[in-house]
Amino acid sequence: MAETTLKLADLIPGAPHRVFVGDVPVVVVRIDDDVYAIGDTCSHADVSLSTGEVFCSEREIECPQHGSVFSLVTGEPDILPATQPVPVFDITVEDDTVTIRSRDGASS
Repeated sequence: MAETTLKLADLIPGAPHRVFVGDVPVVVVRIDDDVYAIGDTCSHADVSLSTGEVFCSEREIECPQHGSVFSLVTGEPDILPATQPVPVFDITVEDDTVTIRSRDGASS
């Protein structure tokens, strides 16, 4: 199982941050005291979600190309044209260290 770590202080609240877990691009978002990580590639088009807008109150991120919106909690798309979810990654936060781990079968 691949993993990567970063400092919590490096995550600007409400802003997407791109990292790699193994060779998989992942978008990480901090909202208040919660941290979310989902696959960074839109399931509709080969576009990075980390350049999209974060909707903090809905816990969602928008694909900048076609406007699909993905849940940061489940990876499920809420708005077309995307119909397939993106992978969700496991997060642990201890002190100031955020660890992101791939779940079984998580790939881009």
